[in-house]
Amino acid sequence: MDALVLARMQFAANITFHILFPTITIALGWLLLFFRWRYLKSQDPQDRQAWLNAYRFWTKVFALSFALGVVSGVTMSFQFGTNWPGFMERAGNVAGPLLGYEVLTAFFLEAGFLGIMLFGHGKVSERVHLLASFFVAFGTTLSAFWILALNSWLQTPAGHEIIDGEFHVRSWVEVVFNPSFPYRLAHMLLASALTCAFLMAGLSAWQILRGASSLAAPRTLRVGLTLAALLIPLQIFVGDLHGLNTLKHQPQKIAAMEGVWETERGAPLLLFAIPDDEKRVNHFEIGIPRGASLILTHDPDGEIKGLNEFQGAHPPVLPVFWAFRVMVGMGLLMLATAWAGWWLARRARWQPEALPRRLLWVLAGMTFSGWVATVAGWYVTEIGRQPFMVFGLLRTADVASSVPAPMIALTLALYVTVYLALIVAYVGVLKYMAEKPEQVLRVDEEELAATPVGAITSPVVSRSFR
Repeated sequence: MDALVLARMQFAANITFHILFPTITIALGWLLLFFRWRYLKSQDPQDRQAWLNAYRFWTKVFALSFALGVVSGVTMSFQFGTNWPGFMERAGNVAGPLLGYEVLTAFFLEAGFLGIMLFGHGKVSERVHLLASFFVAFGTTLSAFWILALNSWLQTPAGHEIIDGEFHVRSWVEVVFNPSFPYRLAHMLLASALTCAFLMAGLSAWQILRGASSLAAPRTLRVGLTLAALLIPLQIFVGDLHGLNTLKHQPQKIAAMEGVWETERGAPLLLFAIPDDEKRVNHFEIGIPRGASLILTHDPDGEIKGLNEFQGAHPPVLPVFWAFRVMVGMGLLMLATAWAGWWLARRARWQPEALPRRLLWVLAGMTFSGWVATVAGWYVTEIGRQPFMVFGLLRTADVASSVPAPMIALTLALYVTVYLALIVAYVGVLKYMAEKPEQVLRVDEEELAATPVGAITSPVVSRSFR
């Protein structure tokens, strides 16, 4: 297989594994802050303990996800040098500072306060611990800000000039706030919130099914379902705005997403097709007349440019076409599940014993549905940018390394093997934690009991555990 294709597959494997964990931690940090706030504000002892248990349990999930995200992120950054040295040579003046800002601001902020958040409860005042939780949550969001600023610049470059083949920054404001950045940032933050919402609802439902639910499970189930039901319509709206922006700046990506080969007005919305890049046609089309034009231009007779206008400069159609449909299909399934689940749970007054068993099984089955939608969306974004590294300006083939194909194939196989093992281990640990929450919480109780005399500075905490 060609070395360029193997290098792209290797980077795809890395980004696929890496994106799973920031997708959880970005939103989970804010939910942990919410749990802490509810714990402090509640006056009922049982309610306070329930929110504290929720905080302790999901802090463990955050720590596990954060660790895997950091490790896979470091591995991925190495590939800029090993597989894509030409990228940093040509665009390093833009990419280098943005990656540096992410480390110096976001990552250091997260890492600096994560220890307090994980191990400081009972050793610092409630106010300090709450503040540490806030800074960790803010750090995860700030990290997403910088990474998406760079990714968006690769999609819609702005604020630069090219001198002797190298990109130089003319305006950092234009680089960061490039035309697609606001839409990508909002889309990703909402995707993270929905991923976390379904993870929370799914694990809580599994706890109830297994008879292992603690005081926290009904509350976290309610938080997850409510968050999902509220945010999915907003995500659909933001996705529509993002689509309009993409149609303006990357029309060939839209054409690949919709399988449109010839420029036409009133393009149909294809529900099923098998695009053929060689013959430049679709096989077995099933579509809704004028549907694509209506959705993409808000005009049933709106014009969509076809792929034949971009020969040699458009992405491979089949993976983009189907990744988009997986993302949309999963989003619609999440919408139906969240709304039906919220309504049924509300009818049951959110009592675990009254919840329909079928609902709990569906929620448990949808635990990682956010991962599926997010990965499919990233494939649309990244494969849809091809054959360019910097859209319209720098081709991927021009920045690839000269590493022999067999070497790339070997490391690709090793990466995939390790990543599959880590995914299985991660899911296994979450399953164990969900089924034995009392053991997870007992660790915190034992650690708190071992706290040296005088280390607890807050009278609120003292009264809570006296």
